[in-house]
This record gives sequence, structure tokens and C-alpha cells, in this order.
Amino acid sequence: MDSRADQLRHQRATLPEDAEITQLQATRTELDNQARDARIVVDDLTAEQAKIDADVEQVRVRRTRDQDRMDKGLISHPKDLERMTHELQSLERRISSLEDDELEVMARLEDAQRELDSLAGRIAELDERIASLTAVRDEKVSDLEALLLDVEAQRGPSVEGLPEDLLGLYDKLRAAKNGVGAAELRQRRCTGCQLGIDNAELAIIKAAPADLVVRCEECSRILVRTPESGL
Repeated sequence: MDSRADQLRHQRATLPEDAEITQLQATRTELDNQARDARIVVDDLTAEQAKIDADVEQVRVRRTRDQDRMDKGLISHPKDLERMTHELQSLERRISSLEDDELEVMARLEDAQRELDSLAGRIAELDERIASLTAVRDEKVSDLEALLLDVEAQRGPSVEGLPEDLLGLYDKLRAAKNGVGAAELRQRRCTGCQLGIDNAELAIIKAAPADLVVRCEECSRILVRTPESGL
């Protein structure tokens, strides 16, 4: 059996870079959601600050206009002057209140923008790490696929004379087991599922004829016996 091809397929299916990329992508999705929420807060606070700025400017324009009328003597009636004086005082209080609101919103906006920038920085770092891992992973995949093509090119001569039912079983297992239909029994462990085999089962395998197909009780893969099997 072409256990070497199975080993290569297993290596391809279990590259550590794939697992880390998946984990980093999950983290990135979470950070991206946080950044989206932070961006909404920044946008809302920016709009709120713009509204307060407009309100302050409107009140200031009114105050300047009324003060200018008083300074030019355009209001001479005592009651009108008293009313205008009270109105100017009210406008001053309104401006002071709006400016306090403006400072509070600016502080909140600064904090929100800092949080958004921090999240953007972390996302950029993750993207860089994912890109680096992807490049390493793709290079490994390319190398493994080249080796696999070479091994599969040699498969024809290696399977000559093998029973059709055995080949059929192997192909069926390979399709069901992520490309690994046969696994080497090494040091009393199935290299397909990486589980150890108990002594009783090892005794049965040891006593089995060399031409008898033995399979792993855990993953059902065909076990390839070698001098390193530990039998």
C-alpha cells in the first residue's frame, strides 16, 4: 500500500499553520466586530460635537448681535434695555453650558477614537501574522503536493498484484479518512489517529500472518506493520 502518500496527505491535512490561521481569523472577526461598534460610537460622538459646535456658534451670533445693538444705542427704552440685559446674561449662561457639554463630548470622543485606533492596530498586526502564516502554509502545501505527485506516480508498480478488494477498501478508507486510508503502526501507536494500541490487540496483530490485513480498532485504517511497529 502507498502509506507514504497517506502520510503526505495526513501532513497536508494537519499543518499547524492551518490551525493557527483559523484561530487568528476567529480573533480577527471578534476584533473587527469590536472595531465596528467603536466606529459607531466615534461617528455618533463626532455628530454630537458638530451639533454642539453649531449651537454654540448660533448663540454667540445672537449674543453679538444683541450686544452690538445695545452698544450702538439702538435700544433706549429702560424696560427694553433691562430685558435685553437679562437676555444677554441668559445667553452667556447658555454658551457656558454648551461649552461644558462640548468639552465632555470631546473627552469621550478622544477616548473612543483611542480605542478605535488600538483595535485597528491589533487587526493590522493579526493581518500581518495571518499573511505570514499563509505564505509559510502555502509553501509547505506546494512542497507536499509535489512529493505526493511523485509518490502517486510510483503507485502503479507498487500496487501490481494486490487484490482488488484490498485496493477498494483502501480507496474507500482514504476517501472517508481525510486522504489517509493506511497508517504505519509505529512504536505500538497508530500514526493515523495517533492513539496507542493495547497489549491484547498488539498480541493479535503480532500473531497475524504477514499477508493478513489488520486495521486500527479506533480509526479503522489499515495498519502497515514495519520493524518499528514494536510488536
